[in-house]
Amino acid sequence: MKIPKRLQPLVNAQMIEDVLGQLQSGKEAEVYIVQAEGRLCCAKIYKDAKNRSFKQKTQYTEGRKVRGSRRARAMESGSRYGREEREAEWQNTEVDALYHLAAAGVRVPQPLGYYEGVLLLQMITDAEGQPAPRLSDVELTPELARHYHSVLVRETVKMLCAGLIHGDLSEFNVLVSQDGLVIIDLPQAIQATANNAFGLFERDVDQLAAYFGRVAPEILDTRYAKEIWKHFENGRLKPDTPLTGQFQESGRKANVKAVLDEIEDAREDEMMRRGLRKKPDSNRE
Repeated sequence: MKIPKRLQPLVNAQMIEDVLGQLQSGKEAEVYIVQAEGRLCCAKIYKDAKNRSFKQKTQYTEGRKVRGSRRARAMESGSRYGREEREAEWQNTEVDALYHLAAAGVRVPQPLGYYEGVLLLQMITDAEGQPAPRLSDVELTPELARHYHSVLVRETVKMLCAGLIHGDLSEFNVLVSQDGLVIIDLPQAIQATANNAFGLFERDVDQLAAYFGRVAPEILDTRYAKEIWKHFENGRLKPDTPLTGQFQESGRKANVKAVLDEIEDAREDEMMRRGLRKKPDSNRE
């Protein structure tokens, strides 16, 4: 086939020997099957921001560490250079996450190199040596659904122990290989210390439960996200921490009226400070 323009520099650099065909075109990248060092691999070409349907939302970029204060200022400025740096950071997030998670024992494709906006990856195959299907394309039995759900919950624990959260985990971002499940697509991965980390972690875990719960309904009653996060917050979470899928909420009821009163008092104080309102003559009951 004709070599895509974005892959030509890798061919020139002898990182790729041949391009065999396109594997898929996703929301943030196109993936090609290539031959490198005598074996089949995947080449992931990231799409430009303007051509992606998956945008760099603040919920994913919050808390990311940027290398260098100049780059950080540029990325905030909105200049052309800043946009280029933000785009590079978006792509580098997946590269860094894959190397980090692979070293931590998480089931992700092994990264093989990154050059000119193209990520070379281990090709994940099925038992026949063909490209592995997505989880969404595999027919499930209740027993298989329970097994896969248990495996993926444990992988989210491993990721969290490694300090990362996938951020977009679903049946579309998991491959079923000859050796088991493999998690893919991590450009939106976030640090577990980000302010919105638990919300994205809970969504990942709940999306898995919703999918497998279609076949094994009892999974819908599990509460792994809050159970796992409680262990994480307390510093007790390990890759092999026993889990029950249950979580007991605190029995203490929140005093909603007191909270609303405090918010209103703060609002009135701010208005008085700005001279927009006079101090009230009587206290609120």
